[in-house]
Amino acid sequence: MTDTPGDDALISTETTPGTGPVTAAATATATAAATAEASHRVAAVVYNPVKVELETLKAAVAAEQAAAGWGETLWFETTVDDPGQGPTRQAVEAGAQMVIVAGGDGTVRAVAEALQGGDVPLALLPSGTGNLLARNMNLTLDDMAHSLHSAFSGRNRDIDIGIMEIRHEDSSVTRHAYLVMAGLGLDAKMLANTDEELKKKIGWLAYVSAIVKALGDRNELRMRVKVDDERVHSMWAHTIIIGNCGSLRANVLLLPEAAVDDGLLDIVVLRPEGFIGWIQIIVKIVWENGVLRRTRLGRKLMTPEVRALNYVKGRKLTVSLARAEEIELDGDGFGNCVALKTWVVPGGLTVRVPQEDE
Repeated sequence: MTDTPGDDALISTETTPGTGPVTAAATATATAAATAEASHRVAAVVYNPVKVELETLKAAVAAEQAAAGWGETLWFETTVDDPGQGPTRQAVEAGAQMVIVAGGDGTVRAVAEALQGGDVPLALLPSGTGNLLARNMNLTLDDMAHSLHSAFSGRNRDIDIGIMEIRHEDSSVTRHAYLVMAGLGLDAKMLANTDEELKKKIGWLAYVSAIVKALGDRNELRMRVKVDDERVHSMWAHTIIIGNCGSLRANVLLLPEAAVDDGLLDIVVLRPEGFIGWIQIIVKIVWENGVLRRTRLGRKLMTPEVRALNYVKGRKLTVSLARAEEIELDGDGFGNCVALKTWVVPGGLTVRVPQEDE
């Protein structure tokens, strides 16, 4: 990744004894040059109009860009037909040296898809009900001023990004990026069953009825799976989730060892056999991962891996399904899938974070 906004070296204003006005003049010239260079830096905001209060956002951006000495910010709106890829490419072509994304998880995913592998960093301005990437990176979720300050005056951090090729039921193949998780089974069916109007009104609680419907679906995933260069395995599962990050809403830690910059995908396979199997999964995810794992004593009390919940790590995963199944990436449905190939691109995306972030 090349250097991007916010990485300038500090310029000393101290003078060396005996050099007098010559050094002072040189310092003033260097400072003026640095200020001029900063003023030529331009950011762009790619925003979902449904998720933001535009006038409030524009005022906040104007204040931060002025304080950091940046030029006038460019603005690009997403649409139903183009959730972010097109506006992001337009922003880069217009000379943006940073893209601030204001929207939900779907908008973030779309913008990242257009930026991945390039030199322009992404800055997060969390909106919506999920904000899963921001949560997993421990970024501010509800402080617009702080998020924008991190964008204009923060530093860069390279993170991994997942790429997936999906073969659909009609034999077409599409390629997409994802930042948090992709899944087949329960979570994809849950999203397919979610009432979008209800989601707008009550947020994540709208998923409850969708989960109930999904749990009532007795269908099993029958598939052939290959991780990295290992041999192909035939197996069944209720759900398979591939993650670049580990945490879900309400601090549910689904993939406890997942890290956004470890160069690996974390895969969990849910294979409950009846009511007892679901109890094992809930205890493992909610109690052990969510509570016990957080302390040294708690980790000693954790039980061994159970049959209903299996974890695997790898850089590449290939799945062939016996029949078409719903698939989701970062909380958005992508139709049906009969096969997929996914891999991780280490350090494939640059994200702006606060200067004090470690």
